[in-house]
Amino acid sequence: MAPHSIIKDRFRENRILQSRIIIALAVMTLLLMLLLARMTYLQVYGYQHYSHLSQQNRVRLAPAPPTRGLIYDRNGVLLAENRPAFRLVVTPEQVPDLDETLKRLEGLVTLRETDLERFHESVGHSRRFQEIPLKLQLTDEEVARLAVNRHRFPGVEVKAHLMRHYPFGDLTSHLVGYVGRIDKNELRRVDAANYRGTSHFGKTGIERHYEQTLHGQAGVERLETNARGRILRSLSREAPVPGKDLYLTVDIGLQRVADEALGEEAGAVVALDPGTGEVLALVSKPTFDPNQFVNGISIDAYRALRSAPFQPLFNRVLRGQYPPGSTIKPFIALAGLETNTITPEKSVFCPGYYRLPNDNHRYRCWKRVGHGPLDLKQAIAQSCDVYFYDLAYNTGIKAINETLAPFGFGRPTGIDMPGELPGVLPSKEWKRRAKGESWYHGETVITGIGQGFFLTTPLQLAQATADLARSGTRIQPHLLDRMGTSAGTEPVAREPKTPIQIKREADWELIRDTMVEVVHGKRGTARSIAPEDYRIAGKTGTAQVFGLPKDEEEQLDEEELERKLRDHALFLAFAPAEDPQIAVAVVVEHGGSGSATAAPVTKTVIDAYLRGGNRDDS
Repeated sequence: MAPHSIIKDRFRENRILQSRIIIALAVMTLLLMLLLARMTYLQVYGYQHYSHLSQQNRVRLAPAPPTRGLIYDRNGVLLAENRPAFRLVVTPEQVPDLDETLKRLEGLVTLRETDLERFHESVGHSRRFQEIPLKLQLTDEEVARLAVNRHRFPGVEVKAHLMRHYPFGDLTSHLVGYVGRIDKNELRRVDAANYRGTSHFGKTGIERHYEQTLHGQAGVERLETNARGRILRSLSREAPVPGKDLYLTVDIGLQRVADEALGEEAGAVVALDPGTGEVLALVSKPTFDPNQFVNGISIDAYRALRSAPFQPLFNRVLRGQYPPGSTIKPFIALAGLETNTITPEKSVFCPGYYRLPNDNHRYRCWKRVGHGPLDLKQAIAQSCDVYFYDLAYNTGIKAINETLAPFGFGRPTGIDMPGELPGVLPSKEWKRRAKGESWYHGETVITGIGQGFFLTTPLQLAQATADLARSGTRIQPHLLDRMGTSAGTEPVAREPKTPIQIKREADWELIRDTMVEVVHGKRGTARSIAPEDYRIAGKTGTAQVFGLPKDEEEQLDEEELERKLRDHALFLAFAPAEDPQIAVAVVVEHGGSGSATAAPVTKTVIDAYLRGGNRDDS
């Protein structure tokens, strides 16, 4: 035997080998147990969950958006419609070079920077096989160009869809409102499942208030897909329920008359049926074209609207809060009669100014030389400030507030439109709450002529005028008359009318007679508009915008002031005085005299309604 031979320990080697086999078997057994446990979990405990996922991988539910309801005026004239249109869509998966394709498309269609930004944002949040809108509205020329060059643009298609359109444009911008692209905040406020596949949402006006009614109910389509989510075929479809059509109380012919009567002035016109509360016309000027908002207004165009003089996007009917001026005097007179502060025969002498007891400050009348002695009818007809300074002071702010509150001053009317402001009906409690200050007698005095803290909207003035016209029968202004479906139309239920209670019913007629004197009296402030074939009950008003020091106000003529510093002109009226069929409130911003500027607008609207002339519904 060689001296360096190695003697093997076969027993030790066998023991090591056995140990390794045992460890390997143990590991294999453990792994097998883990595999069996996982299979048991997946196939027993997780069966429902993974079966559902597997089914979703094969069948996908796709929303079928409903057709938006139409909007008509009271006579069936279409105010908001759905027009067929064409949009440009791109399927990124089918496009060889997306950036190059977009560049070449710009030679065929006009693409705004915002269109490209929205498209790239959508690409980042969508699957590559999904269609992504690039431009929502194509012109006929663009459609023709794309049709001719279709072979050059794989993955690019022109698709038909319905687009909202407003035939009367700016004439109904503040009334009907408009729709625009739906945003994340709006989706949080609605049933998101019902809005899948819907790209637009009501933003303002009737479109916004009745969004749920107009939108309808989305349907569902069951689509078979492969493992990658690509659609293979349609399995079934549950049809969507179209939105309901709305028929408004507005007469578009009268709307046009009111708009043209206001002309280029900034202001508002509201006409109501005093018997029902139906809104016959609702005009706020300046206006804008709502159609430019439907598919997204450009940044430059929107900035131009925001910075335009007199804010065309601002709805003055609902959100314009103005001092009512002398238009409030018939209501102040009613407060005086209610509290027995005055009688119809009581005379007050007007020297052209008024002083509180133990106070040298002069509250001036609009007629500097004074009116002399006046009773109630003469004071309203000639709009004497001194008479109502004295009346307000002796009646007190508490009684004034209590009498005027039932007419709706100081709170929203509740009209079926969004964004209405409440105005301000001042009181001691209101000032303490809003200003943290005490009330002064001088503030009561100027409240009597509709100045100071007193603020109303044109709609509030129209509603209060209608209430007065119908002897305190409280009406609810509303725009929706009935809703339409494929089966016909259905009326809308209304709240019962609630009367405004006063001590003497005869005072209603007394106040109406004083307002008739404003238009038909020999010295009435609105006698220039008096018609011959019917009688109007009205009241002029001038709301001060800019105050001058006492030593300057007599020297400076109204025409010398900048336009923005001139007084607002107001007029409210109802007609015929004996059987009111229409109540109107007009505000002309910086229009100066109510009798010269606002009253003729009112007369034009009333003439058109009662006589039926000069109204074109087309």
